[in-house]
Amino acid sequence: MKKWTLFSLVFSLFFIICPEKNMAAENLQSMIDSMKEGAVLKLGNQTYEGNIVIHKRITIIGSGKTVIKGDGTGNVISIKAAHVTLSHLTVTHSSMNRDSAEEYAAIKIYTNDNVVDHVTIRDSFHGIYLSQAHHNTIRDNNIKGLGKGEIASQGNGLHVFYANDNLLENNTIEGTRDGMFFDYANNNYSHSNKISNTRYGLHYMYSDNNTFEKNIFTMNAGGAAIMNSNHLKLKDNQFIFNYGNQSFGLLLLQANDNNIENNTFYMNQRGIYIDQATRNTYQNNKIIQNQIGIELWASSNQQTFSLNQITENTIPAVTIGGKGEGNAWSKNGKGNDWGSAFPLTDLNQDGIGDFPVTYHSSLHQLIEDQELTNLFLKSPAIKIYEKMNALLEHDEVMFNDPHPLVSKNGRQTREDVLIGVGILAVLILLKGRQRLCITFGKNGRKI
Repeated sequence: MKKWTLFSLVFSLFFIICPEKNMAAENLQSMIDSMKEGAVLKLGNQTYEGNIVIHKRITIIGSGKTVIKGDGTGNVISIKAAHVTLSHLTVTHSSMNRDSAEEYAAIKIYTNDNVVDHVTIRDSFHGIYLSQAHHNTIRDNNIKGLGKGEIASQGNGLHVFYANDNLLENNTIEGTRDGMFFDYANNNYSHSNKISNTRYGLHYMYSDNNTFEKNIFTMNAGGAAIMNSNHLKLKDNQFIFNYGNQSFGLLLLQANDNNIENNTFYMNQRGIYIDQATRNTYQNNKIIQNQIGIELWASSNQQTFSLNQITENTIPAVTIGGKGEGNAWSKNGKGNDWGSAFPLTDLNQDGIGDFPVTYHSSLHQLIEDQELTNLFLKSPAIKIYEKMNALLEHDEVMFNDPHPLVSKNGRQTREDVLIGVGILAVLILLKGRQRLCITFGKNGRKI
C-alpha cells in the first residue's frame, strides 16, 4: 500500500512539473472544446501535440515559439467551423500519405470566413488546403516544403479546391510541389505572394475569373501554368529565372479570354508559352533576356500583343506548327518595342516606326521536333544553322508587327532621321515600294 501511494505521488508530481510534454494534446483539444463561441485562446511558448479539430468560432493566437505538431497520421489542424482565426503559430508534421483519399495538410479548412495569418508551416504534405471553403483570408504565412529532391512526394503550398472568393496575400512559399494550386476555384484574389523552388509557382486547372497581382516567381520549373482556365487577370507579376529544359515564365494551355498586363518575364527558358489558347491579350509586359521571348503554337488563335517590351531575347518570338488564325502583333495602331536589334525610323516622331518589322527564323522546326533544342539556343552552331537556312530561303516569318514602337531607350535624333530618309529614298529606287518592309532575323537585316 505504501509503495502504491509513493508511486501515485511521483506520477502526479511528474505531470505537475511537465504538463506541456505529457498532456499537451489532451489539454489543447480539451481547451478548445471547453471554450465558448467567439472566445480567444492564447497559447504559450511550447509545443502542443495535434491532431486537433476546431468545431466552433474561436481565435487561437500563439506566442513567438508556439508549435502545434501533428502525429503524422492526418491533418494537424482541421477547421470545421466558420469565423475561426489562427495566428502566430508554427504547424508541422501532417501525414505524408499520398495513397489516402484524404488530402492531408498542416491546416485544412472546410468552412467559410476564416483567417489564417502569420503561420509557419513545415514538414507537411499540403501546407494550407481550402476544401469547398469560401471567403477565407490566408495572409502573411511562411510555407516551406521538403525541397527540390522531394517535390514529387509532397503536396502544394496553398491548395484551393472548389473554393471561391478567397484572399491569398503576402505568403511566402518555397520547395513544395506547386506553390499555389487552384482546382475548380473561381473569383479568388492572390496578391503579393513570393514563390520559389517549386514545380509550378502557380497552377490553375478549371478555375475562372481569378485575379493574380504583384506576385513574384523565381527559380521554379515553371512560373505559372494556366490550364483550362478562362477570364483570368494577371497583372504586375514578376516571372524571373524559371529555367530548365521546357521551362517557362507563363504557360497558357487551353486557356481563353485572359488578360496578361504589366508583368515582367526575365531570364526564363521561355518568357510566355502559348498552346491551344484563344482570345488572350498581352499588354505592357516586359519580356526581356529570355531564351525565347514568346513561343506561340499554331493551335492558338486570336492572341493580341500590344505595347509590350520584347527585347534582348535570344529569339524574340517563334511560331510552331504553322500559323494560327487571327493572331495580332498590334492593337489600335500600336505594336511592340522590339529593342535595338530592330532599328526603326520615326520621321514624324510619334513613337511608332515608319515601316513594319518582320522576323524570320528557321528554328521553329528544330524546336518542334527536338526537346533539347532550347538548351543550345546560345550556341554558335545555332547561328550558323540560321544563316545557312536564310541563304537557302528555308526560314519562315515568325511575326509581323505592322506598327512597331520605337525603343524607349533609343529614340533617334533628327540627324538619324535625315540619314534614314536618304537610305529610304535609295531603297525605293532600287527595290520598288511594294517590297519595302524592314525584315530582321538572326542573320541581320534583309530588305
